[in-house]
Amino acid sequence: MSVILKAPAAHVGTPHKSDPQVVDTVAAVLDDIRANGDGAVRRYSERFDRWTPESFRLGADEVAKIMSDLPGTVIEDLTFVQRQVRNFAQAQRDAMLDVEVETLPGIRLGHKHVPVAASGAYVPGGRYPLTASAHMTVVTAKVAGVERVAATTPPNQGTPPAISVAAMHLAGADEIYVLGGVQAIGALALGTETIPPVNLLTGPGNAYVAEAKRQLFGEVGIDLFAGPTEVLIIADDTADPFIVAADLLSQAEHGPDSPCVLITTSERVGRDTIAEVERQLENLPTKPVAAVSWENHGEVHLVVDLAEAFALGDRYASEHVQILTAEPRRALTEMRDYGALFLGEKTCVSFGDKAIGTNHVLPTLGAARYTGGLWVGKFLKTVTYQEIDNADSSAELARICGRAARLENFEGHARSADVRAAKYGGDVLEWTEHRFIEDSAAVPS
Repeated sequence: MSVILKAPAAHVGTPHKSDPQVVDTVAAVLDDIRANGDGAVRRYSERFDRWTPESFRLGADEVAKIMSDLPGTVIEDLTFVQRQVRNFAQAQRDAMLDVEVETLPGIRLGHKHVPVAASGAYVPGGRYPLTASAHMTVVTAKVAGVERVAATTPPNQGTPPAISVAAMHLAGADEIYVLGGVQAIGALALGTETIPPVNLLTGPGNAYVAEAKRQLFGEVGIDLFAGPTEVLIIADDTADPFIVAADLLSQAEHGPDSPCVLITTSERVGRDTIAEVERQLENLPTKPVAAVSWENHGEVHLVVDLAEAFALGDRYASEHVQILTAEPRRALTEMRDYGALFLGEKTCVSFGDKAIGTNHVLPTLGAARYTGGLWVGKFLKTVTYQEIDNADSSAELARICGRAARLENFEGHARSADVRAAKYGGDVLEWTEHRFIEDSAAVPS
């Protein structure tokens, strides 16, 4: 049974329940884009971002100019990080094998992994230009084999955000748009006169972007229903409160509603971490955001042992779970519900967010109970096929299928099987509903 050393001042709302005002606003914008295409997109871009260029899509010369103006170290760092993402995504893809088995003589069943034809990647701007989102959504799609990746990012005070454009270009985006918000999501999903539609939407965004993806789900696929960034740390007496505090605040600065939770078996670590968070907030440039997140959504729980800590961690089903214990790999066998695990003091969530190579688009708001995060497989459709080239097997399966179909009163299904039993097994057709009876010789060959 846990003891609460710090309780949150506020609680996260019902998972994936949207603000009614946001729902209505997004629905109106999407309906307008559906009806009026580019004209509607341009109006909303002007209204929300004061951005109406001749074309929202950047040309090759514009991209080249942006790339040439960036310092070489920026290009090198982006390239390094994308190489890590690409390598891990490729390892995932290589593990996804096509399958074909012969279940009975001449009956072959199989599946193969087919990439979606086109995906859209939203790279947020606003408070932070999240270049890492380009790595996760564009690089991974390309490794999966997606033929067309359309990437978009909001303008930065009236100009294309250079580092976001560079990240999208280096990642392999086939089209780069400077367009943000619901108008960007709507244009990619629904298509306009100048922007062809995609089949899958990926990437994080604000509440309006998240709601647009929710409303469009079904017309297109989406990666995840997104909520605020979350971090949960499990620590024992070996943990360093200085590092624990820094890791909590690294995620608290994402937004004022980001939960940051510590579960520890050590009262000393718990209380020292609380004090250390307050000290580190004093000179943190993002304090106006991080302090609100810590005050309203920060929690510290004291538990009896690690078994209880892991069980409590599973109940949270947090997006990011750090294990700062003497034996961090225990969590691999004792935990089930998390977006991603970060094992040991030498590892941190920030590495996952920015540089290490695993995908940082992860489930939030408890969704880790039923799904993992974005990965190369999300861009692939696992489709099945079946083939029979043995007459006896076709006839025998047809007899079983006919009986099974008639149990369910599906006479049409049964007759589709019957004709094969007749043609390949010599059975006599007895379709009594309309009294059609012939011997097998009359069945066309």
